[in-house]
Amino acid sequence: KVWADIPAPKRGEIVRQIGDALRQKIKVLGSLVSLEMGKIFVEGVGEVQEYVDVCDYAVGLSRMIGGPILPSERPGHALIEQWNPVGLVGVITAFNFPVAVYGWNSAIAMICGNACLWKGAPTTSLVSVAVTKIIAKVLEDNKLPGAICALVCGGADIGTAMARDERMDLLSFTGSTKVGKQVALTVQERFVFEDADLNLVIPSALFAAVGTAGQRCTTARRLFLHESIHDEVVAKLAKAYAQVRIGDPWDSDTLYGPLHTKEAVKMFLDAVEQAKQQGGSVVCGGKVINRPGNYVEPTIVTGLPHNAPIVHTETFAPILYVLKFKEEEEVFAWNNEVKQGLSSSIFTKDLGRIFRWLGPKGSDCGIVNVNIPTSGAEIGGAFGGEKHTGGGRESGSDSWKLYMRRSTCTINYSKDLPLAQGIKFQ
Repeated sequence: KVWADIPAPKRGEIVRQIGDALRQKIKVLGSLVSLEMGKIFVEGVGEVQEYVDVCDYAVGLSRMIGGPILPSERPGHALIEQWNPVGLVGVITAFNFPVAVYGWNSAIAMICGNACLWKGAPTTSLVSVAVTKIIAKVLEDNKLPGAICALVCGGADIGTAMARDERMDLLSFTGSTKVGKQVALTVQERFVFEDADLNLVIPSALFAAVGTAGQRCTTARRLFLHESIHDEVVAKLAKAYAQVRIGDPWDSDTLYGPLHTKEAVKMFLDAVEQAKQQGGSVVCGGKVINRPGNYVEPTIVTGLPHNAPIVHTETFAPILYVLKFKEEEEVFAWNNEVKQGLSSSIFTKDLGRIFRWLGPKGSDCGIVNVNIPTSGAEIGGAFGGEKHTGGGRESGSDSWKLYMRRSTCTINYSKDLPLAQGIKFQ
C-alpha cells in the first residue's frame, strides 16, 4: 500500500537508482552468477546488464503507462480506461538466468505500483540474496521499506505455497512444464533453407545451441536443414564445434562452461543414449569431459525422424538435433507439431517465405525470428511463448499491462442521465 501510493514517475526514479546500484556492482555480481550457476563470466555480467537495461526501460515507461480516453456515446460523459496495480506480484525464477528474469519482472512490476515476492532457484540462492540486498538498500535509502521487494528461499514446497496463497495477486513462473504446469522450458526450432546465407547460419546455430552450455530457455534444440545443404552445414558445424573453447567460466577466453548440476549431466547422457536407440548418429560430442566439474561435450545428432520422441523432449543440455527436410510446408508443420513454443527462427533470403513464416500458417511460437538466432531476445519486445510455454509475457512492449488491473470508468459531468440501451424512466 505504501508503494502503490507513490506516483508512478517517482517509482520510476527509485527503479533508476536500482539500475545504477546494479551498474556499480555489475562485475562482482556477474562473477557470483558465474560461480554459482556455472555460466561463463561474460554471460554473467551480460545477465546483470539485462536487469540494468530493463530498469532504464522501466524508468521511461513510468511516465507513459495509462489508458486512453474513449469516445462516449452519451452526451456530457467521459469514458476513460484506468490502470491500477494488482498488488503483490510473486516471481519464481529458474537457475539458468538467476538475475535477468527477476529483473524483467520486478522492474516493470515496481513502476506499475506492485510489491514483489521473489523465490529464486534453490541452487542459486547466493545470487538471489545479493540482488535483494542491493534493491533493499536503494529502497531504504529512500526511506521506503526494503520488503517492497522481498525474498524467500527454498524448493518446490515454497513455490507451491506461493501459488496457493490467495494474497498473491499475480504469479510469474519460469521453469519446467512438470513443475509449472503452464510455463514450459521450450524445445526450440530453427529452419535453414537452400537459399540461406551460411555465413549467418553457422555462427547463429553454434551460439544458439551451445551458449550457456545449452541451458537457455531459448537454446536451439532442433535444426531443420534443407536436404540440398544438409551435409555441407553439418560438416561446417562440426568443424565450428571443435573450435569451441571449453574451460573455467571465470576465464575470459572460455566460451563454454559446465552444466549446472550432476543431475543435468545424467540427463545429458540419458538423452544421447535415447537418441542413439531411436536411430540417431552422434556427429560430435556425446560424452562427459574428463575434468573436474559438470562438463559435457557439445553434441550434434543427425539421422533422427522429425517425430522421434527424444526430438520432442526438452533436454536442458547442449544437444542439437539436425533434421533434414524437402518442402517448406512440411517443415513449418514440423515446427508446430511439438507442445512447446517459445522461440523459432528461419534462415532464408526469400521475402515471400519470410512473410509466410511470420503469418497465420507459419511459426506458432511467441518469438518468431528471421536470419538471427533463437536466443538473445531484446528487452524492448514482449518475451514469452505459446502452447505449453505459457502465453504470458515479460519485459517490453505492452507486457506492463499484465502487472496491472484495468478499469473502464464512465463519468457523467452533465445534469442529465441518459441510460444505456435507450431505457427511459417516465
